[in-house]
Amino acid sequence: MIELYDYQKEAIKKMKNGCILCGDTGSGKSRTAAAYYYQLYGGDLDGHALMKDPADLYIITTARKRDTMEWERELAPFLIFTHDGKQYDHNVVIDSWNNIKKYREVKDGFFIFDEQRVVGTGVWTKSFLRIAKHNRWILLSATPGDTWMDYLAVFLANGFYSGITDFKQQHVVYNYGSRAPYPVISGYRNERKLRFLRDRILVPMDFHRETISHHEEIVTDYDRMFYKNVQRNRWNYWKDRPIETASELCQCLRRVCNSSYEREQEVIGIAIDHKRVLIFYNYDYELEILRDAFSNKECTDGICFEVAEWNGHHHDTIPESEYWVYLVQYTAGCEGWNCIETDTMIFYSQNYSYRVMKQASGRIDRANTPFKDLYFYHMKSRSPIDIAITDALKKKKNFNESAFVR
Repeated sequence: MIELYDYQKEAIKKMKNGCILCGDTGSGKSRTAAAYYYQLYGGDLDGHALMKDPADLYIITTARKRDTMEWERELAPFLIFTHDGKQYDHNVVIDSWNNIKKYREVKDGFFIFDEQRVVGTGVWTKSFLRIAKHNRWILLSATPGDTWMDYLAVFLANGFYSGITDFKQQHVVYNYGSRAPYPVISGYRNERKLRFLRDRILVPMDFHRETISHHEEIVTDYDRMFYKNVQRNRWNYWKDRPIETASELCQCLRRVCNSSYEREQEVIGIAIDHKRVLIFYNYDYELEILRDAFSNKECTDGICFEVAEWNGHHHDTIPESEYWVYLVQYTAGCEGWNCIETDTMIFYSQNYSYRVMKQASGRIDRANTPFKDLYFYHMKSRSPIDIAITDALKKKKNFNESAFVR
C-alpha cells in the first residue's frame, strides 16, 4: 500500500492532462505527481494492481534534484525504476531543464515538469510547447506565476490561445510613454477570462503545515562612510575602476554591508547555538567570508564545524557530524531538494527575488521534517539598499536595481 496524505489524494482526483499541481514547498508535489502517473496507467494505490502498458516517463527537474536522485526515491514505492531489473517495460528518464531541448521529438510519452521554468519565449518555453503538443504532461510548482504573462506558455500548451499575438491582443495593455526603449506592460484587460482559465488548470494542494516558522531579523552595522564614498564617487574599490551600471553600483553597495564583521560574528553565534545550520548566500565574496569564519577555531570558540557547500563549483552532501554548516548559493540551490537534518536557516544576505526567498525557505520546511519549530534568521543592515530590498520582498515583489539608483 502506498501512503499518501488526504490532501494529496484529493489533488489526484482533480488532476488532468495539462494541469499545474500547485503546492507549497514541502507539500509532497513529487510524490503526488508520481501517484497520478501510476493511477493514470491502471495502478492501484492500495497495492492490489500494477500499471498496464505505462507510457515512457520523462521528468524534467532541477539539476540538483537530478544529481541527488531525489526523484528515484519518490518513484521507488511505485516500483518505477530507472535502472535494470525494472518492473515495467518502459523508459524512465530524469533530466534537468538545461537539457529539455533533447526531448523535443518525443511522442506519446508522459512528462512531469518539476518547478516552473516556462516563463517568457526562450528555448525552454519553445521546447516545452513542442513537447506538450505530442505528449501527456503536468507541471509542478509552488509559485506558478506572479503575473499573467507567467501563465502564457501553459495557456498556449493547453490550446486556450492560437499564439502569443492572440493572447496579447486580448489581454495586454502597454504603456508607450515610459522611459524604457520598448513598450512596458502596464496592465491587463478581460482578467475575468484569465482567472477562469487559470482556475481550469490550477490544482491547489490543501496543505496545512504542522511546523511553526520563527522568522527573526538580525540587524547589524555597516561602514557608513565607505557606503557614502561608493555612492558619491561611483567607484568600484575592489576592481579599482569606475562603476558603469546601476547593477554594479548596487552590488558594490551591498558588498559594503555584507562584509560587515558584526554580521559575520552574529552568524557564528547562531551556528554555535543551533549546531547544524543551512546558510544561503548570493556572492562569491560572501562564500569566502563564511569559509574563513568557520575554519577558524578562534572565531568559533574552539568548536570544529564541518563545512559543506552547494554552488556552481561544489556539490557536497549534507554533513552528518554534530556541528556543521551547509553553504548554499541561492541560484544553485534554492529549490528542488530538501534538508530535514536541521531546524535552522540563515539568510546571510537577501536575494532580490521574493520567489527565490520563498523557495529557499522551503528547503527545511518539509512535510516529513522531525522538527516542530523552525528558525529563519535574516541578516541585514539599516543601509538604504538593504531597507529597499526588504520593502520589496515584504510586498512580494522583486527588487529593481535601476529604480533604486534613480
